[in-house]
Amino acid sequence: MFYIRKTIENNWSRDVLLNFLGTDLYEHQGKAITNFSNTLPIEQSDLAQAITKDPYNFDFLTLRERYDEKELKDALIEKVNNFLMELGTGFAYMGREVRIEVGDTEKFIDMLFYNTQRHCYVVVEIKTGKFDSSYAGQLGTYVVAVNHQMKTEADNPTLGLLICKDMDKVEAQYALESTSQPLGISSYELSKLIPEEFKGSMPTIEEIEAELNE
Repeated sequence: MFYIRKTIENNWSRDVLLNFLGTDLYEHQGKAITNFSNTLPIEQSDLAQAITKDPYNFDFLTLRERYDEKELKDALIEKVNNFLMELGTGFAYMGREVRIEVGDTEKFIDMLFYNTQRHCYVVVEIKTGKFDSSYAGQLGTYVVAVNHQMKTEADNPTLGLLICKDMDKVEAQYALESTSQPLGISSYELSKLIPEEFKGSMPTIEEIEAELNE
């Protein structure tokens, strides 16, 4: 019934439905660790929780085994349509490395989205390592800045979403309890990694497309 309801609500095509069946959407949706119930009104917190996942499946990417944070972010932007599908219904991409001012300091948000279902901005930070409690403080600062500099009276409070390679759930929960900003913390899965010895010998997408066009 879950998938039937989602298909009707979101007008999914057969291919989109098959994609979500393959990623176990039912098991992952709404499972991020958040503090929404403590930082948002009840009528907003349930919907905010529902637009999260844990873990996020990044298997639409192909990266080398020793990829770094920039490579992961670059790949997500190159496949932004796939990333939007993985984030879920209602997300609109607003930009990468979005500049904000915090006092006299210039900061850059990894990725900024707008959720049309909840009518709010969503600040997304990506980390390739294990969660550290300092990340929550940084994300909370970005959320406050967006509320001051971008949010209008028509928008609901901005959400922050941190997606890490791994996390200690107790540490994540403690970090969320220490902030008054509505934040969520999730992990991601990525299994399609290319061994280092093969990376240089594989053709790029551009090379494959050029060959097909000849």
